[in-house]
Amino acid sequence: MTSDLRPSIAIVDYGMGNRRSVEKALVRVGADATITGDHDAIRAADAVILPGVGAFPKGMANLRERGLDELMRERAASGTPFLGICLGMQLLFESSSELGMQTPGIGLIAGHVRELHADGLRVPHIGWNEVRFEQVSPLTADLPQIGCPFYHVHSYVAADVDRADLVGSAEYGEHFPTIVAKANVYGTQFHPEKSSRHGLLLLSAFAQLASRRASAAVNV
Repeated sequence: MTSDLRPSIAIVDYGMGNRRSVEKALVRVGADATITGDHDAIRAADAVILPGVGAFPKGMANLRERGLDELMRERAASGTPFLGICLGMQLLFESSSELGMQTPGIGLIAGHVRELHADGLRVPHIGWNEVRFEQVSPLTADLPQIGCPFYHVHSYVAADVDRADLVGSAEYGEHFPTIVAKANVYGTQFHPEKSSRHGLLLLSAFAQLASRRASAAVNV
C-alpha cells in the first residue's frame, strides 16, 4: 500500500472460516485487521471482510443468530468497502440450494448458489486455477491480465450472476464466477489469503479502498 493511513478492516467472526489466515495477510499488506463479531467494532471499521469455510445454511444460521446478516446489509448500504471470501462470497447472493434446501442469503448481489457441475472431475474442487478477468475492477487493477492463478476450495458456485457484476471467471468442469462486484461489495470464490503474491496484491487493492474511505472520513 502507498497510503500513509493504515485502514481498519473488520474480519467478521461468525464461527466459520479461516479468519486468522485472512488477518495475517491483511497485516502483511499494511492494514489494521481485527477479527470480531462485535457490532460496534464492525460499524467503526473502514472496511469489512466476510470470510467463510463450510456450508451455506450453517453460515446463514450463524449470521442470523448474531444479528450479523442485517449488519452486513447495513454496512454495504453505507458504502463501506465489503469483501466476501469463499463461503463469504456465496452468502452475498440471494439464495443457495446446498444440502437440498433453499436457504435465503444476505442478498447483496443477484444470483443463487448451486452445486458445481464438475463434469466428472473430483469434487470438492481444490487447487490453483487461472482466473480470466471479464471487466476492469479496483481489486484486479494491479494483477496480470493473463496468467493469474488463485487457490480454490469449493463444491458450490454462484449461478445466474448479472453480467455487470461478473469481474472474473475460472474453469473446472464448467465455467463459473470467481470474482464478483456490485458497487462497493466484492466477492472472491477463491482464497486470496492462500494465493501467494497475486492474492496479496488483491488484498492490498482492497485495503487501498478502505484507506481511501478512511481518508474521506478524516477530511469531512
